[in-house]
Amino acid sequence: MTETRTQPAAERSALVNSDLKPTTSESDAWRTWDLFCLWMTSAHSIGSYGFAVGMLALGLTGWQTMLALFIGVLVLWGGSNLIGVAGQRVGVPFPVFARGAFGIFGANIPALLRALVAVFWYGIQTYLASTAVIVLLLRVAPGLKSLTQHSFLGLSELGWISFLVLWAAQLLIITYGMEVVRRVSDFAGPVVWIGMLALAIWILGKAGWSIDFGSRAGAALSSGKTVAAFVGVVFLMVAFMAGPLVNYADFARFSPSKKAIVRGNAWGIPFNETAFVVISIVISLATLKVYGKVLSDPVELVAHIQSDTVVIISAALFAIATVGINVVLNFVSPSYDISNTAPKYISFRTGGIITAVLSILVLPWKLWANQNFIVYFLGGVGALMGPVFGILIVDYYLIRRQQTVVDDLYSEAPQGTYHYLRGFNPRALIALVISGVVGVLVALVPHSQYVTALSWPVGVILGGGLMYAMSIGRRSAAA
Repeated sequence: MTETRTQPAAERSALVNSDLKPTTSESDAWRTWDLFCLWMTSAHSIGSYGFAVGMLALGLTGWQTMLALFIGVLVLWGGSNLIGVAGQRVGVPFPVFARGAFGIFGANIPALLRALVAVFWYGIQTYLASTAVIVLLLRVAPGLKSLTQHSFLGLSELGWISFLVLWAAQLLIITYGMEVVRRVSDFAGPVVWIGMLALAIWILGKAGWSIDFGSRAGAALSSGKTVAAFVGVVFLMVAFMAGPLVNYADFARFSPSKKAIVRGNAWGIPFNETAFVVISIVISLATLKVYGKVLSDPVELVAHIQSDTVVIISAALFAIATVGINVVLNFVSPSYDISNTAPKYISFRTGGIITAVLSILVLPWKLWANQNFIVYFLGGVGALMGPVFGILIVDYYLIRRQQTVVDDLYSEAPQGTYHYLRGFNPRALIALVISGVVGVLVALVPHSQYVTALSWPVGVILGGGLMYAMSIGRRSAAA
């Protein structure tokens, strides 16, 4: 079943601008290769490496961690096909797609929640990339160390220079629109493999070309706790990518066909992300053997290398990869989401500028140093992505049965299909509030990473289930 894509009839509507309009049926900018690179870019970053390696700390062995992460990758793959195919058929960005479920104005609620998480992570990822640049600069020009002696607002002079240069480069990319974003993704995704393979060869050589997949970073677990940790790692893998999964329509809308979506997802997720997980675990197990501990930051590992050439190349590649993931995952989404709040006044580019400015104001290096903030605030808000995903999927596939009146996504008329109650769909909002509260409570259970990991599936099931139950109940009452 397909959607009929037309340009909005209500061109004067306050709900539309040139960036939020649906793509035409001839749109083919993001083909299989581009989507493959998109998912590569999404997976290849300092943060992704740190996440995969960090899962070892839960007490699983190397092979158990890899298996759990692989199952999580499969869940992510299934979800990406559902939201990707829907986004390609309707041809609109995430905040406009969400109007079908939440109402023409109600969609701003899930959109701004996604934007909030992205703004913080955009700043954090820019800061992480700047640390790789600092390693590179200090190796090339040791005299620059004098610029690390003093700090302002918690960041040294060299830190500010590196951060602002990367910040400006990313802002420049986004101001040129989605076509340049696609080209950056196509470049940044593949090149990091050069750095990862070089790093793996170097550390394996120091480890005597052997590692123990049965070793672990944490204490050994009982059988029951092993199962709990295994399930926890599965869903933490999905939760780590929950935000990008929700707004995947931002990219899928530019794809020419369902086949391109499915193929791109298949190569980019189960194939590529599994390979990245495996090489990350291999590197971490080798560092455990060589240094007696797992180094969760690949930049820290690079700094141990004696060869200036290898350090410079690896640091540059990690910086490029992190910039790539930042633009794709944490810049595009809030640009669209912020634009959606006032389309007539805020374009995609303006939304990007607002995002960039906010990312400095939150002082991301301080946030990264405060793990409580990462766990409680970003973890809590991020837990809301599960309910949003569940509501969107149930609404599109089960309630609306893959049918969308695209023109009405931009219509303010009271008789419009998605006007609901003054532009808000009470059922979707009730489902979001209830499932969101439960999801956040699960995510913030103190001293229990195993329970916290279940916030995403709990949110998806509860949010989608409530949405379906209330919608079917309304139909029955009307009959």
